[in-house]
Amino acid sequence: MKMPLFINNEKVQLFNTTVKLFRSYPLLKDSAKVFRDRLPETAVDTKCLLYVKQREFAATTPSDCSVTVIGSDDATTCHIVVLRHTGSGATCLAHCDGSSTWSEVPLIVKAVRSLTKSAEEGRLELHLFGGFDDERHNSHKLSLNLLAFNKQNEDIHLETCCITELNDIVVEGIHRPVVYGIGVNVKTGEVFPATFSLRGPEDDLRSARTFTGGQMADVYDSSRELVTIGPCKWSPNLDIDFWLAQDDETILQYMSTSPQVEPPHFVSHMKATIQFLLENPNSEALFPGGAPRFYQRTSEGVWERQAAC
Repeated sequence: MKMPLFINNEKVQLFNTTVKLFRSYPLLKDSAKVFRDRLPETAVDTKCLLYVKQREFAATTPSDCSVTVIGSDDATTCHIVVLRHTGSGATCLAHCDGSSTWSEVPLIVKAVRSLTKSAEEGRLELHLFGGFDDERHNSHKLSLNLLAFNKQNEDIHLETCCITELNDIVVEGIHRPVVYGIGVNVKTGEVFPATFSLRGPEDDLRSARTFTGGQMADVYDSSRELVTIGPCKWSPNLDIDFWLAQDDETILQYMSTSPQVEPPHFVSHMKATIQFLLENPNSEALFPGGAPRFYQRTSEGVWERQAAC
């Protein structure tokens, strides 16, 4: 039996536009404003951070000794999803880009439920962030697709919905997101606007996986407190060196869903990803024997690569 999504303990209807959704539930507008008013973003200490990139998710519990905050940013049309069980404190954060939302939502729910005892009191609470009122309506489509939480085998309560029109601001005639990044404190459950100075471990490798079409991946083993990456697969494509000769504006226009509102480091990040792929055309060489790469947090707070487990 499929369970409903709730807003303020009321079952949510399905809508074909975000305008109708927000009009029917004005409480969402109020909670989004409260969240936006918490800006500017908090700079998260990297020594306690587990960073999640596009098409990744990670889940853990308050007992985790290696992670205090799970976070993600650089969300323009993408959405950042936080699902937490109030009883166990099990928390999952995912960065969704619309590539396969209907298959990704069940993974998020499963990740939290697998860390929660079936008889544990509490409820699943959902927080959605990202997107804006973009011309191509990519944000709107993803926002509506995320209502797939309405089709899960769990009651889920939507607590925060700072997405699309509710995460939009017009600056010099251009629509752009208000909030680009989110952190969630896995000890307390606090969700807050956040920014991050480091996006590792293995920023380029993880970006290459997404760039070459990799699907949503779980990047954390909470039972062993290890970041796990790969194995990844891609085919050599030397033709992509074409992009390294292009100017910044061309890269923005052809590689972004929202070229006017990307963060300042977007182009340099894309070039670094392409350069990584050119230097590593054979992905299998990065994962001998098809084994993932493992990273453990050191006493200094750095994710350090470990021998295969």
